[in-house]
Amino acid sequence: MRIHLIGVGGAAMGNLAAMLKQDGHTITGSDQALYPPMSDRLIEWGIEAGEFDSKRIINNGKPQSDLFIVGNVISRGNVEVEEVLNHNLPLTSMSAALYQFFLQGRRVQVIAGTHGKTTTAFLLHHILDQAGLGPGLFVGGIRGDGHAGFSLPKSNFFVIEGDEYDTAFFDKGPKFLHYRPTDLVLTHVEYDHADIYEDFDHYKRSFELLLRWIPSNGNVAAFAGSSGVQSVMNKLPAGCISWYGPEGIANGAMLAEKSQNSRIVNRGYSTYRREAKRIFLSEIGNIEVPFIGEHNTANALGAALIAQRLGVAETKILDALSTFPGVLRRQQIRKKTIIVNQNSEPTEIVFIEDFAHHPTAVKLTYDAVKQAYPNSRIIGLFEPRSATSHRNTFQQDYLNSFTGFDQLFLTNIYNLEKVAADQRLNVPLLVESLNQVGTESHFSNSPKELFEQLCAYLSSNKKVPTVILAMSNGSFVGVYPQIDKFLDQLK
Repeated sequence: MRIHLIGVGGAAMGNLAAMLKQDGHTITGSDQALYPPMSDRLIEWGIEAGEFDSKRIINNGKPQSDLFIVGNVISRGNVEVEEVLNHNLPLTSMSAALYQFFLQGRRVQVIAGTHGKTTTAFLLHHILDQAGLGPGLFVGGIRGDGHAGFSLPKSNFFVIEGDEYDTAFFDKGPKFLHYRPTDLVLTHVEYDHADIYEDFDHYKRSFELLLRWIPSNGNVAAFAGSSGVQSVMNKLPAGCISWYGPEGIANGAMLAEKSQNSRIVNRGYSTYRREAKRIFLSEIGNIEVPFIGEHNTANALGAALIAQRLGVAETKILDALSTFPGVLRRQQIRKKTIIVNQNSEPTEIVFIEDFAHHPTAVKLTYDAVKQAYPNSRIIGLFEPRSATSHRNTFQQDYLNSFTGFDQLFLTNIYNLEKVAADQRLNVPLLVESLNQVGTESHFSNSPKELFEQLCAYLSSNKKVPTVILAMSNGSFVGVYPQIDKFLDQLK
């Protein structure tokens, strides 16, 4: 089949293009502009792509493809969309296409929730893959070893990240309702995406609808540490629910009890070993995971629980968890620099990049980093870039989440003009409030200005063990490589 993807420059649409190509289809794509890394990947995958052009739809009176797939960022008025509609050509969304070509007829494992979807999906896929089950994969990220967030299924299993954001300009329902899960991990349910959900009840409704798809032979692994998860689970028969979490007690299917953590180093990652007294209804010893933080331990437990329900042996699950290579941009260590302090002792500065942008994710990530580096100063960098972090819905929540950092550098919201003035997160006010409660904070109008402030601060305050934790769901407007270079030159 000839398939054309409108908006192919996004990570998810680009990955779908590659999967369809690998599945034997003839693929083309278009976008407003194409930039690395996706532009390079499309060339590598042999996919012809360029800027939007009506001739990609109809040329010399003939349709150029048999099916057109549109990404959710594409709206009415797009020249290619209008051409498709004017000629009544077959048009579908990315989510519907995923179901049509890859999910239909398979046992689908959906990972949904406000936080932790990408990591948990990669974890479950890794466990099932290491167990020889050959699952498919579709995830919005890149694994720590460079594995792209997709693979064709070699079996009946398919692991997919379930996004609650809207599907397309003609379908304002959440993407994950197209995926029809047999098995579900629900990590958190907490208000997010304030640009499309009116309030928390509206947001929760999407998850309640998702749960209606779970068949009687399905499984739901639910995080007991989220009151929102507990709330939506009231809509589902208790028989197919298994709870997990550091203190979660429900039907007894799985519980990781509180215990002491001891830091170990494994394959270059800072990791924690949790003594798990009750996992899989048996005492099986240690879980080793190559990342830090209680929230990531919970993610591992959720993935492990579904894997066990699918018949994977406990020993294989634990072996897979211990070899998981992590996920890029999730507590990813970009740079380590050693500086000699005034006592002629080596002092380490660590630069970590993370995807955190929701207030809860910010707090969880800070707690994880502080636990891993208890004797280091924690400097936070934050770019309010997501549709949620743009808005003043979480003005107070960000104040609570950022309290505890030793230093904070916050830039103004990305694409300021896209948010109405009375709805914007007031970053200068947030900085003022943080300073009032004792968290030294600095405001900048742009990432470039933030970088200059950070360099000036570190140049005169560089003799203390430090972790720089940069948080954004985007690129931080290219400031990360500049920080890498600055740390290389810092003496």
